[in-house]
Parts: sequence; C-alpha cells; structure tokens
Amino acid sequence: MVPALTADEQRLIDSAKAFTRTVVLPNAARWERERRIARDALKSAAELGFNKIEVPKAHGGLGMSFFAKLRVAEELSRGCMAFAFSLVNTHNCAKRIAHEGTQEQIARFLPALLKVERLGGAALSEPDVGSDFAEIQTTARKTADGWVLNGEKAWITNAAEGDVYFTYAQTEPGSRGRGIACFLVDGTKPGFERVPPFQLMGGHAIGVGGFKLRDYRATGADLIRPAGKAFSVALQGLNQARTYVAAMCCGMLEEALACAVRYGGERQAFGKPLLEHQGLRWKLARVATDLEAARLLTYRAVGLIEAEGAAPRGQDGMLAASFAKKFASEMIVERLSDCMQVMGAAGLREECPIGRHIALARIANYVDGSTEIQNDRIGAVLASRYGAS
Repeated sequence: MVPALTADEQRLIDSAKAFTRTVVLPNAARWERERRIARDALKSAAELGFNKIEVPKAHGGLGMSFFAKLRVAEELSRGCMAFAFSLVNTHNCAKRIAHEGTQEQIARFLPALLKVERLGGAALSEPDVGSDFAEIQTTARKTADGWVLNGEKAWITNAAEGDVYFTYAQTEPGSRGRGIACFLVDGTKPGFERVPPFQLMGGHAIGVGGFKLRDYRATGADLIRPAGKAFSVALQGLNQARTYVAAMCCGMLEEALACAVRYGGERQAFGKPLLEHQGLRWKLARVATDLEAARLLTYRAVGLIEAEGAAPRGQDGMLAASFAKKFASEMIVERLSDCMQVMGAAGLREECPIGRHIALARIANYVDGSTEIQNDRIGAVLASRYGAS
C-alpha cells in the first residue's frame, strides 16, 4: 500500500517538481562541467523547505513524513540525482542533530544546516572498508575529558565542502560491530583534515570525497551513540537510505522516458514518427513497465519502514528495502540505455539528461550497500521465507 500524503506534503512535492524544471534541469549539466557542489541551488532548495522535511517543527522544521522526503528526492532526481543526494544527506544530518543532539549542538549546528550554510552527512566508509562496515579502522580512544579520534574516511557525500558529520569509529579494535561508536564531528575544529574531492565519471554535485582525523578531540557530549548501540542504529538507517536511492532511480528513469517519448513522437523516420515503429515502441513499453514495478517496490518498502518506526520488528522493512534498491539500481542501467537508443545520437548531447543519469545509475549500484549486499540480504532469508511448503 502506498503511504498517504497530507495536503501540505503534496504541496511541497509540487514545489519540488517546479524547482526541478526551473533550477535543477537547466543547471545540472553546468554543475557537472564545473565538477562542484551546487551550493547556490542547495540554498534555494532550503528556502523552499526541502532541507527541513523530517526536522521537528519545534526546531524550525516541517515535521513531515519520510515518504514526503522520499518523494521530494524522487522529483529532484529527475533533474540530477547528485543534487538530490547532496541535499538529502545534509537534511539527514540536521534531522539527527534535532533528535539526538544536545541543546548546545542544536544551537551550534542546526540553523546553519537548515540554511545549507554548512553541509553534512554520515561518515561510515573508509579507503579500505566499504560493505563490511564492521571492519572500520578509525579509532576512538577514551580520555579523561572525552575521546581522541584517528583515521580516515572515504567515499563520503558532501565531503568536498561539508564539515558536520556523524562519524563512526572503533573503540575496541578487533571487536567489529560491538565496539563501534558514533561521534558528532565538527570539521572546523583542529584535527579535521579534508582530502581533495574524488574525480569521478559523473555525479560531482554529490561532492564525494573524504577526510582525515588526526588526534581529533571529541567531548563527552559528542558521543552520540556508544559502542554496542551505534552499529545497529546505522544498519537500521540504511533501510531508509536504500529506499530513497531506489526512488531517485525512479525519478531519473521517468525523466529519461519522458525525453524518449517526446523525441519519438516528433522525429520522423521512413514516413512516420519513431513511436509508430513497433520495435522502438515496445522498447519503451518495457522501460515504462520496469519503472512502474520499481516504484511499487519502493513505495511498498516505505510503507513497511514507516509502520515499523524507530523499533523495527522482524525483517520486513530490511527485505523490502533490499528488493527495491536491487531492482531499481540494476534495471535502470539497461533501461536508460534503451531510452538513449530511441533518441539516437541526439541522446548524446549535453542538454539531454540521459547521459548524466547513466553515470549516476552506476553510482546508485554502490551507495548505501552495493547490489551484491542486497543479494546477500535477500539470499539470507530464502530458506525461511520461500523454502517452506
């Protein structure tokens, strides 16, 4: 069942649709050429409330649902998934500070995050650690007045400019998930060293990069989740992340399909529009079918995750998120190519978003758990879920 939206949430989504048409689509190619985070556009998006969706009203937010955030991200991704991903990560950082931070941290970080004067996110991955999150090597050593953090984080959203991060570190080397704790790291403090942004095949508006912590001193209040709790909370958060990545894939594919259908209706070949040629029409019919299937899987996952709330029960939300991300991120690579094939060489032009979407579709197969990780999650329940007579 698709979750319900309030009238205010639907108005916000309609605003995101308009913003995508007037700001994101016309500028996304330039952001990619310049290989930079779209800071001005992010601030404009924040003024419209896109960075406040799940932040409580008591802290200046909109107090809306996860589904509303996912739908806004889906619409923004029609123009540029990289832009949407950067915005969502700063939004998530603001939401966590509002819910888990001290009053001092809320006062120090939240206003700037809501205005996108500062960027943030979560720092899990490292240069040599990705899918096996429990093997992170960044350390946190207890001191009399707090903690000292050392290590390096990599493949971090917004790291090119961001400086507010929920950062995961190992307090007991060798203990895997049991020893992992979560700290709120302020990149303006001594001991935080940004590394150069990564140069990728596309998606530079995400601002992917990393940072090093060299004897970074965290106070006791900066310990957001202690060892024994941080690891499981991080994994629960990945269910939501995988679901909105699937929604972003739906947004990209919907825009690509719209481009191909418009072009196919206008371009003539052999005396009739391309869409009247059965081969191309059937090709786009398959695109449309896979789009609708991905969207249904994604919205179903949202419903299960929202029903579980902050205390997940069983495996339904996790499994639904894995199904949605696996299907959406795998099928979009081929279906985007189908849309570009219909457009012929015109699909290669910079003003057509499909080429940018193809690069971002590859990124979608890695972020928040690779396709192989989703296969592993699904495979783990095959016997219990499908093997019973």
